[in-house]
Amino acid sequence: MTIALYARRKQWPLNDVTVLLRHSRVHAEDCADCETKTGMLDFIEREIALDGQLSEEQRARLRDIAERCPVHRTLTSEIKIETRLKEP
Repeated sequence: MTIALYARRKQWPLNDVTVLLRHSRVHAEDCADCETKTGMLDFIEREIALDGQLSEEQRARLRDIAERCPVHRTLTSEIKIETRLKEP
């Protein structure tokens, strides 16, 4: 959604965006660029298909925008979950 909004604002010829995600759990010790080195990590692979007559510069910029979308930033930040029961 963020990619499409950005392209529309710039009036770039983006017709469609498709994002495929694959989720797995991997051993932290197998992740060379991860801070955590013990236990298991969630690993998400993302593939983005951009449909339209875009230049290589536009495609690269849209990839950068994908890294800055709110969902990406939430998933890559430290997350604290607090659970409480709602009173009946």
